Amino acid sequence: MARLFRLVRLRNGNRSALAPLQEGIGSTRTVQGRDDCAPWRGHVLWQSAFMDIKETSAPSGSLIAAYAARDGYYTDCFETPCEQGVTLPDFMNAFYTQFLFRAERLVLRIAARAPSTDSEVAALAAGTSTRLAIWQVEDRRADQVLLREKSGRTASWLQVDDGLLRFGSVVVPVAGRGGKPTLGPVFDSLMGAHKVYSRALLSGAARRLARS
Repeated sequence: MARLFRLVRLRNGNRSALAPLQEGIGSTRTVQGRDDCAPWRGHVLWQSAFMDIKETSAPSGSLIAAYAARDGYYTDCFETPCEQGVTLPDFMNAFYTQFLFRAERLVLRIAARAPSTDSEVAALAAGTSTRLAIWQVEDRRADQVLLREKSGRTASWLQVDDGLLRFGSVVVPVAGRGGKPTLGPVFDSLMGAHKVYSRALLSGAARRLARS
């Protein structure tokens, strides 16, 4: 979410072209009759109905763990159960072809001029390609993959580990006042939205796998 918002703002001034996407993925049924709350404020239930997803620390030795130990870096990790036998290519295909991520790919096609296709997703998942839209594989193992966004400010991480699907993000800080690392006001303001969006992406991929 943070990387998308930044890319779209660069091409659209102060107006966020993500508004239609946020409205679409934020279709909700209200709690206690409230219909005026942003989906990340906790007063609404997403129509996507999150599965058993929890936020946890980055697993020791994982590709994202090294970033979690760096001063000023933001990292997160979400996980949900899956059936045994799911492979990393299975997870990658489900993740990048689910409806919600197709919407993100569409925004990138328009705002960042970075198109992508399902065949390119399949090639990335199979390991015959290392690129997808604005992402480049930074490192990959049999059970996990880390993709860096082309600006270098963000990265995404996927892992399949003993009946669990994991998805995490990295945000690289920039030098603030006095050289102190900071994530910047854009990401700080989108922290809540980012976490909800991450949960929705992981939930959507897990449901897609369950239906396959």
